[in-house]
Amino acid sequence: MKHIVKILTMIMAITALWAGLLQVSMIPRSHTWLLPIYFVVSLGCYGLLMVGVGLMNFPTCPQEALLLQKDIVEAKEYLMQRGVNVSTI
Repeated sequence: MKHIVKILTMIMAITALWAGLLQVSMIPRSHTWLLPIYFVVSLGCYGLLMVGVGLMNFPTCPQEALLLQKDIVEAKEYLMQRGVNVSTI
């Protein structure tokens, strides 16, 4: 929910900036059609940045990895008791 609020706030701020620039005519009318394109490109860059930051901060869980290995060993033993051939690769 927080991420949606951030994105909506950014959309509103850029829309307000765009409307303000159109009102004061700081940007020539021939270039105003580029502003939405710049907005979409900047939003895409922001999204890629957030994905990159999320991947860099992805937590590692060594304790969970050990529990998973233990579960795998237990499952192999269970299957071997039932007569299923479980070969290790």
